[in-house]
Amino acid sequence: MSEGQAVRKVKTPTTVESLQTDFRALGIEKGMVLLVHSSLSAMGWVCGGAVAVIIALQQVLEETGTLVMPAHSTDLSDPSQWKNPPVPESWWETIRETMPAYDPDLTPTRSMGKIAETFRKQKDIFRSAHPQSSFCARGPQASYIVKNHALAYGMGEHSPLARIYDLQGYVLLLGVDHSSNTSIHLAEYRAGFPSKRVVQEGAPISQTGSRSWTTFEDIDVDDSDFDRLGEDFLRSDAGKVVERGKVGIADCQLMPQRTVVDFAVDWFEKNRGR
Repeated sequence: MSEGQAVRKVKTPTTVESLQTDFRALGIEKGMVLLVHSSLSAMGWVCGGAVAVIIALQQVLEETGTLVMPAHSTDLSDPSQWKNPPVPESWWETIRETMPAYDPDLTPTRSMGKIAETFRKQKDIFRSAHPQSSFCARGPQASYIVKNHALAYGMGEHSPLARIYDLQGYVLLLGVDHSSNTSIHLAEYRAGFPSKRVVQEGAPISQTGSRSWTTFEDIDVDDSDFDRLGEDFLRSDAGKVVERGKVGIADCQLMPQRTVVDFAVDWFEKNRGR
């Protein structure tokens, strides 16, 4: 959506104050641990853009709340797996040898949206150490959530997603659907299903000041059925906990992360590869 289209879709500007009202009406409260997946363009025209959204969220959560966003940098990966776009095989070794190492302060997000990319550059942010699947957090639980993010199985038991689960945090889908709900990946790690397989990943990392290309194991994650899973979740008894509403003009969902993860574990075991 262009900025002109966004202006034409709203009758009045969306502001920090109106965003706070919308967030509170949706059920966001002070003290929450809140993982946000977002689309700024889905909200219509916002006065202050991504900055306004972040300010509004932090003011509603107050100092006792912790805000978390994905900061994935999936381009720091093995070029043999690239599809959007692919690169010639003759380039692969050069890329592995020369790609700059992951730097939590410098490495930008990829395909996470303007809100997440703006959030990761804010002061007092903690960012986890994973070169591909990092998360950023700000608030009293931020360090606990992002520290000790394991390189192998990067969205599994030793990831920020699992720490949010431990803290009984919430997920906000802000103008996006369940295809963007990374917490469902945690369920992929926990579920048993016939098509589950382990793959080798690679990324450039820095250790004691020296850059190296490092390989590690992960599962072959797949979000192609997340939308179908999400629809089934919303129709289920478990899905009754989901609060739905508008922020600006964006359709939003707020839910306890544990509920959707536990539902997804069961759903994968019943529906994947059978």
